[in-house]
Amino acid sequence: MNRWITGARPRTLPAAVVPVAVGAAAAVGLDPDEGVVWWRVGLALVVSLALQVGVNYANDYSDGVRGTDDVRVGPTRLVAGGLASASAVKRAAMIAFGIAAAAGLAVAIDTSLWLLAVGAAAIAAGWFYTGGPRPYGYLGLGEVFVFVFFGLVATVGTTYAAVEQVTALSIVMGSAVGSFACALLVINNLRDIPTDREVGKRTLAVRLGDARTRWFYTALVGSAFALSVVGAVWRPWVLLSLLTLPFAVPPVRRVLSGASGAALIPVLGETGRLQLLWGVAATIGLAV
Repeated sequence: MNRWITGARPRTLPAAVVPVAVGAAAAVGLDPDEGVVWWRVGLALVVSLALQVGVNYANDYSDGVRGTDDVRVGPTRLVAGGLASASAVKRAAMIAFGIAAAAGLAVAIDTSLWLLAVGAAAIAAGWFYTGGPRPYGYLGLGEVFVFVFFGLVATVGTTYAAVEQVTALSIVMGSAVGSFACALLVINNLRDIPTDREVGKRTLAVRLGDARTRWFYTALVGSAFALSVVGAVWRPWVLLSLLTLPFAVPPVRRVLSGASGAALIPVLGETGRLQLLWGVAATIGLAV
């Protein structure tokens, strides 16, 4: 069981929780008569978590069978590390995607069936990130997927599930969430530039090169805080999220100082912690 928990990459799960929390908080007060429909928010959380786990297993499977995970600096993967068969990991990914689809279907039936198309696109994007004959994650487009689906779609979709409205505030805050999610991916890919280049995995970090990727990471973190300020136009108390700025200093400093390889693993944890703390502060600020 421990290997499957490890394969699900639990440290990435805050990236699935934050957009739902922020999206729900952005919905507070929008419908004075009906209020937030919390059971639908709960299902949105199930969708987000299951999608995150499904993507993690799918990436483990696809990279494992391609051999791109044979030499890793980061944590051991199930397929590449021989901890589970490729077919078992693929099955785990399909189960997770199925759970996400079932929860999303329930929300769509109670709100709008157009959510089915969004959900199908999210699952397809999760699979073809590293799966299929031409995985777009190998072409430098992974950040687009993460920004759109773990930022905008997850946040705006939660607001819609809560009150059946799409708002400018949820779009702005979804963009901030997406910036943090992209920052996590950028650090992961910065660490893996040497090995990804060897196996022909042309991530955005490989395309940009080491130096520009470091500045890109810094810009993403900065953008998240800048967008928080924009969100204050609608909810001034969201500026509480700026209190987490000091937690951005250590990871940004490590990245700009040239940390590489295994030295970037702590940055991944620090960035995830920053995203979570920012998410808690932003959620409180939005809900006040």
